[in-house]
Amino acid sequence: MRIILIVLLTGFIGLGLYVRFAPSDPARWHAMPREMEDRDLEGGAKRVIEAAEGDLARLHSIALATPRTRVLAGSVEEGMITYVTRSRVFGFPDYTTVQQEAVLIKIHARLRFGKLDMGVNAARVDAWLAALKSSSGG
Repeated sequence: MRIILIVLLTGFIGLGLYVRFAPSDPARWHAMPREMEDRDLEGGAKRVIEAAEGDLARLHSIALATPRTRVLAGSVEEGMITYVTRSRVFGFPDYTTVQQEAVLIKIHARLRFGKLDMGVNAARVDAWLAALKSSSGG
């Protein structure tokens, strides 16, 4: 019985380390899907909003103020940025790509591991958008 517990514990720790330290490939995650419309997904969310001048830079600041969030690729100057936000306990990575095209900002948030995110990505994106709206005075 002890050996089974040790094997299970070792496997659990190994999986946790893989999830936390697996490399994030910008070529895979720094992309926007062709089809973009407001909708919640099983493992993420898509949002499209009208944007004013400076909104991408404001949204960038809001995203970077989110705990455990960093830039994976892109920049405000490029017009597209992909962020990685990790969960507090296990460090699961979620990817959020934000792109401004003319007067639209498109946001695609998704998880990397698993199938369900229990609404975490949609909630984070909606909080970013609420903060953007309040920072714009609207």
